[in-house]
Amino acid sequence: MEYRFSSRVSQLKSSAVRDILKLTQGKDMISFAGGLPAEELFPVQAVREAAGRVLDQGTGALQYGLTEGYFPLREQLSERMAAKGMSVTPEEMILTTGSQQAIDLLVGVLTEPGDTILVERPTYLACLQVFALHGLNVVSAESDEFGMVPESAEELIRKHKPKLIYAVPTFSNPTGRVWSLERRKRMLGLAKQYELLIIEDDPYGDIKFNEENYPSLFSLGGSAQDNPVLYTSTFSKTVAPALRTGWAVGDSRVIGMVAKAKQAADLQSSTMDQQILSQLLSGFDLDAHIALISREYGERMNEMDTLLKREALPGLNWVTPQGGMFLWVELPDGLDAETLLKCAVQKGVAFVPGSSFYADQPMRNTARLNYTYNKGERTVQGVARLIEAIGEFTARS
Repeated sequence: MEYRFSSRVSQLKSSAVRDILKLTQGKDMISFAGGLPAEELFPVQAVREAAGRVLDQGTGALQYGLTEGYFPLREQLSERMAAKGMSVTPEEMILTTGSQQAIDLLVGVLTEPGDTILVERPTYLACLQVFALHGLNVVSAESDEFGMVPESAEELIRKHKPKLIYAVPTFSNPTGRVWSLERRKRMLGLAKQYELLIIEDDPYGDIKFNEENYPSLFSLGGSAQDNPVLYTSTFSKTVAPALRTGWAVGDSRVIGMVAKAKQAADLQSSTMDQQILSQLLSGFDLDAHIALISREYGERMNEMDTLLKREALPGLNWVTPQGGMFLWVELPDGLDAETLLKCAVQKGVAFVPGSSFYADQPMRNTARLNYTYNKGERTVQGVARLIEAIGEFTARS
C-alpha cells in the first residue's frame, strides 16, 4: 500500500541531534552531541519522595486534569517568576509537554502557512523543524557576541514583514551567547515599533557561571497583558527532562487560544508529572539544586575550555560561555564539520555540525559541543579524539 504524506511532513528534515544520538549508543562512544543534562545530578531521592507524597494523597494525580495545567504548580511558577521581575498570574500561564510543545502551540495559533518568522543566525535546530512543519518562511538576522544585530533585524522586518520573532537571548542554543541589555531593549523596541510578537525561549537562563543577572525580554516588556513578548521555559534542564513539563506565559488572550489548540493536540499534559513537580517545589530547595548544577556545569565547561586551549590548534576559535550547556566552535577555514563528524565517529567521539542550526547559507566550519553530560577522563578522551580528527583533516589541506 502506498502512503501519501502531507507536503509539510514530506519536506521535514530529521533532527540532526536525534540522528547523531543513534550513532552514539556504544559504550566506547563519547558524545558531545546531545543537549543532555548530567544524570548523576538528577534529584532522584527528592523526586522519589515527591512522587510518594502525590500518591499518598489518593488517585487524583492519575486522573485527567485541566488543559491549562495543575493550578498549584502554576501558582508556584508565578511566584518564582515574580522573583525574577516577571509579573504574571496563573491565568496567564499554561503548562505544556516540555517547552518544545509551548513553542509549537504558540506558532500554531499565531501564524498561517506562508507567513514569515525572524530568527537569530544561528538558531535552535528543533525550532526550525517546528517552523517547517507549520509551513513558515524563516529569515535569519545576523548576530554577534552581544546578540541579534538590530540593524540586520530591522532590515529583514521591513523587507519580509514577519509575523513573529523567535529568540533564545540567554545562553543561546547553539552559541551559548547572552544578549546585552542594550540589545534586549532595542529588539523589544523594534517589536513594539513594528507590532511584532517575540517568542522568548529560556530553557538555560538559570544555569549561569557568574553572578550577573540577565533580565528577560518578558520582564522588560512589563506585565503579561499587551506584552509583545511570549515567554517559555522548562524543568528539563533544572530538574529532569523525563518530567515533561514546560510552560508558556503571555497575554491571557494568547494563552486562551493556546489552551484551545492544546485541547486538540493532547487534551492536557501529565497530571502526575505536574503534581510531582509541585510537591518538589514545596519540599525541596530547587534554587540550591540549580546553584549546585550550575557550579558543576561551570567546572565541566572550564575543563573542556582548558583542554581546547591547551591544544591551541590554528584556526580553531570559540568564545567561553558564561552559562548554559554548549560551546560553539569555529573550525579552521575550509573544514566541513559534517565531513569531520564521520571521521570523529570512527574515532569514538560525536558532536553536532553547526550547519544544522542555520535556516539558510550555513557556516559549514562550525560545531556545537555539549559539556554538561561528560566529565573527567571521558571529557579528556573525547577532546583528544576530536583534536586528532581535526588534525588529520588540516594535515591534508
